[in-house]
Formats: sequence, structure tokens, C-alpha cells
Amino acid sequence: MTLAALRTRAVTLLGTFVALALGVGLLVTTGLALASTLDAPPQHPERFAGAPVVVRAFDEVRIGDRTEPLAHPHGVPPELAARFPAAIIDRSFPVRADNRDLVGHPWPVATYGGYRLVAGRVPARADEVVLSGSAPGSTITVTTAAGTDVRTVVGVVGPVPYEQAVFFHPAEAARLSPRIDNLVLQSTPDVTGVRVLTGDNRRLADPDPDRDSEALVAVNALLGTAGGVTAFVSVFVVASTFAFSVAQRRRELGLLRTAGATPGQVRRMLLGEAAVVGVVASAAGCLLGSRAAPVLARFLVEERLAPDWFTVGGHTWPYQVAFWTGLLVALTGAAAATVRAGRVRPVEALREAAVDSRALTPGRLVAGAALLATALGLVAWRIATDPGEALHRKTYITQPMLLITAVALLTPLLVRPLLRVVRLPGVIGLLVRENAAAGVRRTAAIAAPVLITVALAGSLLGATATITEAKATELRDRTTADLVISAEGGLDARTVAKVRAVPGTTVLTSAPTEVFLPDGSSSEARAVDPASLAALRILPVEAGRLADLDDGSIVVNEEWERHTVGERVDLWIGDGTRTTLRIAAVLATGTGSTGAYVTPHNAPGAVPDLLEVRGQPDAVRAAVPEVLTRDQWLAGEQPRTGRQTRAGLLVVLGIALVYTAIALANTLVMATSDRAREVGALRFAGATQRQVLLLIAAEALTVTAVGALLGLAVTAVDLLGIRAALALLSVRSPIVVPWEALGAVTTACAIAAVTAALIPAVVARHRQGMLGR
Repeated sequence: MTLAALRTRAVTLLGTFVALALGVGLLVTTGLALASTLDAPPQHPERFAGAPVVVRAFDEVRIGDRTEPLAHPHGVPPELAARFPAAIIDRSFPVRADNRDLVGHPWPVATYGGYRLVAGRVPARADEVVLSGSAPGSTITVTTAAGTDVRTVVGVVGPVPYEQAVFFHPAEAARLSPRIDNLVLQSTPDVTGVRVLTGDNRRLADPDPDRDSEALVAVNALLGTAGGVTAFVSVFVVASTFAFSVAQRRRELGLLRTAGATPGQVRRMLLGEAAVVGVVASAAGCLLGSRAAPVLARFLVEERLAPDWFTVGGHTWPYQVAFWTGLLVALTGAAAATVRAGRVRPVEALREAAVDSRALTPGRLVAGAALLATALGLVAWRIATDPGEALHRKTYITQPMLLITAVALLTPLLVRPLLRVVRLPGVIGLLVRENAAAGVRRTAAIAAPVLITVALAGSLLGATATITEAKATELRDRTTADLVISAEGGLDARTVAKVRAVPGTTVLTSAPTEVFLPDGSSSEARAVDPASLAALRILPVEAGRLADLDDGSIVVNEEWERHTVGERVDLWIGDGTRTTLRIAAVLATGTGSTGAYVTPHNAPGAVPDLLEVRGQPDAVRAAVPEVLTRDQWLAGEQPRTGRQTRAGLLVVLGIALVYTAIALANTLVMATSDRAREVGALRFAGATQRQVLLLIAAEALTVTAVGALLGLAVTAVDLLGIRAALALLSVRSPIVVPWEALGAVTTACAIAAVTAALIPAVVARHRQGMLGR
């Protein structure tokens, strides 16, 4: 009987099959890619691949059993370099050359990293350089920490994949960057207090030696999010489809009960159908995923979301996980429906009316109310205990799912009140409203996938946009300077001196640094002049005074474990020196960009990268032409959603939209084919074919609007929660609702719903005369 039912209901089960196959395929695809991100291949030496031995100063600080890279390494001691006259001295320093960010080195180290001179000669004087992408004899303007000068290009090297470099004469490189970063030796020396790197360990002297494994962290998060949303939406769609299918088959199941079938036999028959569909769909999904995984890997590489070497490995466990997950989803989705199916009475075989008198069972009501209370309680609990947690991506991506599930369970209860809001005029409007209200199960089954898509689009995009706007507002409110001078690699000393020499100005010099805490955590910090900090920055001071900052103190934020004014904290500063500082002031956490503040004394080696100036704008511009106004600088510093985050959100919304289309098509095919008698009655009452089709389309649009309103309600709760968290973090910023995206998603759902409703009606017209002649 199960196999016979599957044959006769192949069309209505097609949507469930496609949803499961697609879900399993996506799980296999993301699983294979995810498995490939767990272990990055060994990163071999690059810049010193041809060097026998590299001597490097310790550039990490050990805190307990953890090590952290120093913000300002000391470099190799000059007296150690003097012991090895034949050593090749390496230095690395940021260089800005003709709008390109480069890294500077002395020429003798070039050959160890694969650089080859393809034109010209090596630099012989201080004003000569070698780089790629220029012609010998040309001139370039070079800006370093020592100032801005014009240099002559005397040689050209071929490009390398790991950096863009400019090479100087060794003496000039020593003047521009006195710190010795590495020594290249021909044999292993007998030295202490430094790191001696040989073999593959030479990669530790490369720029970003762990960049491949770090790049895979973002890919891992992206694929994990996509897999989680796939599982959530597929369970939702399959459960909704099976529940509506059972509701549509009440007469059939009642006939089986009349013929003597027990409730257990009815349940087993439906579970058998789910098992067969689950096995076949899961197998098809595994095949689909095996073909799609390499395509996904190429896409991630092409979009620069993964390293160039990233490929899908030959892992087998994702197939096992995806197959059994697909089967479990099918059985779980059908399980709730089979409980209701077992309660069908034999009298249902005589049923003619299609009015849903009890669409919301007590169990569903209790589950929905419990989930709703849990979702709202979690939002309130997070806001009350740790409002900063609400701004984390893992929170605002997963939190809406619980609320979506709760509202979806309660949808049959909410349909009738919402139908009074979404009211169409005229007779067709009356019929639409009454039809939708009479078929609550059908209306809820159609509105639920729309709810998912609209709620995810509004919650995810709205959360990222609201947080981004909050960060921009925070930056605007805290910056009071008239003019700003910034440089990513650091400002040269001459520029700083020129600005400070302009009379009648207040100047705040700021340098990036870092401090390390005994618990193994670290905090970004800024080294500033205490006398100018309070004058040019409006910071959210919760306790203490910014003016009290001195060489023996620090300004912290409320995220620190110890944040009481006057309390002393043990820490390591950016060069690894351990010290104890007194807390002078405590700042509100804000959006997370509020770090610590120290004086330059506690940030040795930190190079200023930001000057904020108030007063005498014309005189400052005359001294430093590259100065920006406050508005110009803020426009350039405008926070933006990262590429990985944006790609992840688009993947999530794409998955939700595809599943919505599948669910709408499947539900409306079943619903429309079941309404032949109803439509025939309308034709006998005098309705034209055009009016009948208009009625079907209007009902599909109305139910889509109901789902969209429920999605907007979920969005409102999520965004209000984020707004409350921001307020507690002392950030005053408006809620940003992504109306354009919501409109596009709702329109796509409406098109899918109308198409899925009209096509079966037209097909039925030709097959059964559903619309009459």
C-alpha cells in the first residue's frame, strides 16, 4: 500500500523529494568543503626559501601556556649582528610609493625570496630603488616613517606571490628602518636569546606565516553557517509539507480506517512513505553534492574567500553525515504528521467540507508558546547580562531561527487576525479572505516558508546594517577634530613635527599598539598624548577621568575583567615587557571598537598612524598638503560589512529563497489540485475563467503578504533587541531596516507563489475541465 500510495502521489511528493535531495546535496557540498578547511597544508618558506639559516629575535610573548605575537618586536640586537660580519642583514618596513602599499627591504636579501632582476641594475646610491611594475630610469615618490622623497628606479624585478616589495641600498634601508629584523647566515650559529630558523621553520620569518590557516577560519565559519541554515530550513519545509499532506488526505485515511486499518498501521504507512522518499532523495543528494563541491571550492577561490591552493579533498564522512541526516529529516518531518494521521476517524471518509475547524492542536500550541517564550527570554537575558553578545555574528544569525520556529508553529492561530489586515476590496477580496480563513492549514503552510525567507532577510541584513551604522555613529560622535592626517603604514616624523609646529593648534597623536593580560587574552590599544586626548576625543567615560592618564596608568573598557578606577592590573605591553599599571578611567564597551589607551611610554616602537588637529586649518594645509577634513576622513573610515560576512549572508538567503520556492510550489500544487470542486462551483455560479484565475492569484498574493507580515514581526523583534543592546552599550544609533532587500525577497516569494498556484489550475483546466469551457 505504501508503494502504491507513492506511485499515485508522485507529483505531490516531488516537492519533498527535491527539498530533501537539495538539502542533502548542500550538506555534502558544504561538508566536503568544510572537511578540507580543517587542516591547512604545510606552508613552506617563501621570502627566505633560499637562505641556509635565518636568525630572528623572539617576536612572541608567552603568557602561561599560550603565546601571542608581539605588536612591536625588539629585533635582532646590533651587537649580535656585529659578531657575524658576513651575515646578510634584513629589515622590513612599510613604504607608500605612488599610491601603492609596499614593503621595503635592503637589496641583498632579494635573491633568497625568489626575486630576479629582469631589467636594469641593483641600487648603488641612497636615492635608487628596485621594484616590479616600473621601468628603469623612471622616478617615484616614496613615503616612509623617515619622510617623503623622490627615488629613481634603477632596476626591475619579477613579481612574487607573497608580497609587493621595494628594495633599497643597504645603508639607506638601515637609515629608514634601524631595527634589524633578521640575519641570514650560512651555518647554524652558537647563540642564545634569539630564534635560529632552519628548514621549514624559516617560514616563521615570512610575512603572515599562518595566513593560510587563518584564511580558512573565515571559510569554515561561512560553510558552517550555510550547513546549519540548510538543515534548519530543510527540516522546516519537509515537516510543513508532510503536515499539510496529511491534512489533505483525511478522507483517504478515513477510508483506510473504515476498511479496518488501525492507527498504528496508518502511521507506519506514512513513515514508510517518508523512509522511501528519504532514502532515494538522500542518495540523489549525495550524488549532487559530489559534483557541486569542486564547483564551490573554485567559487571560493575566485571570489578570494579562500586561498588559491584550496581544493576539496577525498573525505568520506560528509557523505555519511549528509545521507543519514537526510533520512532523519524525512522521518522527523513525517513523525509529527503521523501522530495526527493516527487520530483520523473512519467518519472522515464521509467528509465533504474543507473547513479547518481545528488547525492548531494543543501540542502545537504549547510547543509554539514555549518556543516563543524561550526566544524572547533569551533576547532579554542576553541584553541584561551581556549586551555585547547580541552584536556577535553567531548570535544574530542563530537567534532568529528560534523565533521563526515559534511563530511558524503559531501561524494557524495568527492567520485569521492578519487576514483582516490584508484586505482586498470587492467580491474577489471577500472570497479571498473567506477562502484563506476557511483553509487555515493551507494558508499556514503557504505563509510559513515566506515567513522564513522574509525573517532571515530582515533579521540578518538588518542586524549587520544596524551594527555597521552604530559603528559609524560611534566614530562620528567621538571625533571632534577639524582635520585628520592618517597613513596605514605610519606617519613619518617630519610630518608630525610640521603639524605640531603650527601655532594655535591642538594635536592628538595616536599610534596602534596592543596589551596582553595574564588570562591569555589581548586588547587593542592606542598610544596617545594624554593632554590632547580629552580635548579631541569624546569617549564614553563611565568612571574616572581621561586627564588622569599618565605613564603609570591605563584607560580600559568595561569588557576587562578588572575595570575599577584605581585598581592595578598586571599586563605585558606591545614589546613584551611586563608591567603593572593603574586604571585611570573606564570606558563603555560600545560596539567593540573601544580599546585601551596608554601613553607612548608604554608603547615603545609604536609608530603614529593618525593625527587629529583642531584649529588653524589653512596653516596646517600649507604645512601638510595631504591633510583631510573630518568629513573626508570619516567617509574613508566608514565601517563596511566584510566580504566573508556578506557572502555568507547571501548564501544563507539564497538557500532560504530556493527552499521557499520549493515549499510554495509543492503546497500550492497539492492545494490547487484539491480545489477542483470549489472552483467548479464558482464557474457554475457565473464566474469567468479570468475571474477564477484572478481569485487564485489574489489568494496566493494575500497569503504571501500574511507570511511577509509575520516575517516583519520577527525582524522587528530581532532588530529591537539589537537596538536595546546598543543603548546599554552607550551607543545611540537608529535601526536600519533593509527595505530594498525585503521588497525584493517578498516580490520573489509572491512571483513563486502566483506561478505555483496558476500553473496547476491551468493544467487542471485542460485535464479535468476545472475552469470550465
